[in-house]
Amino acid sequence: MQNSSPFTLNSAPPVLSAELAAALQPIVTPHLSDNLHRQRGVVGLSRYNRRGKLVGSALTVKTRPGDNLFIYKAMTLIQPGHVLVVDAGGDLTNACVGEIMKRYLQQRGCAGLIVDGAIRDVAAFENDDFPCYARGHVHRGPYKDGPGEVNVPVSIGGQIIQPGDVIVADEDGIVSFPVAMADVLVQKAREHAAKEERIMAEIAAGDERQSWLHPVLEAKNLL
Repeated sequence: MQNSSPFTLNSAPPVLSAELAAALQPIVTPHLSDNLHRQRGVVGLSRYNRRGKLVGSALTVKTRPGDNLFIYKAMTLIQPGHVLVVDAGGDLTNACVGEIMKRYLQQRGCAGLIVDGAIRDVAAFENDDFPCYARGHVHRGPYKDGPGEVNVPVSIGGQIIQPGDVIVADEDGIVSFPVAMADVLVQKAREHAAKEERIMAEIAAGDERQSWLHPVLEAKNLL
């Protein structure tokens, strides 16, 4: 814990191992979500990059809406593999991240950006593969007054994210979970993918009775 500020400034969490990050890279978020009881995950944010997968460890910021002073502080703590996760209260009045900050994050090896609030310089994000998810966008820039907190639990689109949580995001959305769950989830997600491959083969074979479809309807007396 740092004591040079009256605000909460905790040290950066560790990042994922290269092996775990590589294992998560090909896994789609629906397969993770389905194995988290379909109850975990961020909702209400949009993806602004048109390509690229996000896998990394959360470095969190809680800031006053429309203010990026403590985002600035958090950016100086970024290590390769961190995902900068910003709780800006879902406010869209003022953007708290733009292209200059994006460039700096990329230079430091940041894995991606999640903002429950607004960004600006949309074209810079759309024309890049740097992962960026935000509540929305607006041309108006931020203030730099605080207050804020760094590396504390934050609420992002209905999901509590802890510093160091695993973040996986793609075109379907964002999933987060404690790193202690990662190995089990990787295995379950791989089994899920194999099951869906068998279903696709069954559909392709054209069988009249489908094992994934008809038993569900029969159980509800719909056949």
